[in-house]
Amino acid sequence: MYDLSNVVITSSPHIKSSEDTRSIMLDVVIALIPSLCVSTYVFGPRAIVMTLVSIIACVLFEAAYDKILKKPSTIGDLSAVVTGTLLAFVVPVTLPYWMLIIGAGISMIFAKCLFGGLGKNFINPALAGRAFLMASWPVAMTTWVAAHGSVSLGSTADAVSVATPMAILKGTSDDTLPSLLNMFLGQIGGSMGEVSALALLVGGAYLLYRKVITIHIPAAYILTVAVLTLIAPTGGLSNIQSMLYNVFGGGLMLGAIFMATDYVTSPVSKKGQVVFGIGCGLLTFMIRKWGGYPEGVCYSIMIMNCTVWLIDKYTRPTKFGAPAKQKKEG
Repeated sequence: MYDLSNVVITSSPHIKSSEDTRSIMLDVVIALIPSLCVSTYVFGPRAIVMTLVSIIACVLFEAAYDKILKKPSTIGDLSAVVTGTLLAFVVPVTLPYWMLIIGAGISMIFAKCLFGGLGKNFINPALAGRAFLMASWPVAMTTWVAAHGSVSLGSTADAVSVATPMAILKGTSDDTLPSLLNMFLGQIGGSMGEVSALALLVGGAYLLYRKVITIHIPAAYILTVAVLTLIAPTGGLSNIQSMLYNVFGGGLMLGAIFMATDYVTSPVSKKGQVVFGIGCGLLTFMIRKWGGYPEGVCYSIMIMNCTVWLIDKYTRPTKFGAPAKQKKEG
């Protein structure tokens, strides 16, 4: 006789996979390593310290929340590590550590844990933390250090500041635009997540190879910005130059590959993901061209995060083999 006491009976189909939340998050961390390496070369060891401070703060905030509310510990899934890394990537490397820690608290407690934890938050936690920091300390959040400038591990008061390519395109700075090659390889000032388009593309290729993400959102997002800036150039540049600077500059690559593709805050269906990516691209273009802020990736993704429920509602697939009437109703 067979012992069936421990058999769990569930409905079909029964598909087993070795993937889990931890393995997916680990792949994202691995994909971000090339950008961290380039940032360390450009900004020095402070880039690594900023990332570690952000990660440790995010993990401790999540652990404290679980402990206080007597919930099972969730720090082992590495989602806090990903949030901490991404938060460090979207702030200036000269940001004071205490501000970064506050941003980590907002990301973990208010944007993630209070909504029920991983899988229940409706906006990207790292972007929520960045938006809070931007609203609270706009000067510190818009002070960028020049590439290969002297950035100490302690005080950054003597660091040489520089305007980002997006600010130059916006006309808020008289600085000279860096070459497209420097923007692509990573020889410009800015946040860690925007200094090298090449490093981000390498990470994105790894995520596509590992099937952690699909091409739909990044392609729709980047192509939308590319087409719109080609048609309506900015900064007095030619159409092609405008397109390339807008694609390689700012946080577009980081946002399209690592932020907008977040499982929890993006649509489920492929059609919905394309709609989501196009919406992010449209908003990014409008903010960059007509808004008072030179960069629009953060707010574009957060706004589109709030529409995911609506996109999912109207792009959900109908049941296989359903009659025409049910397909129309669906």
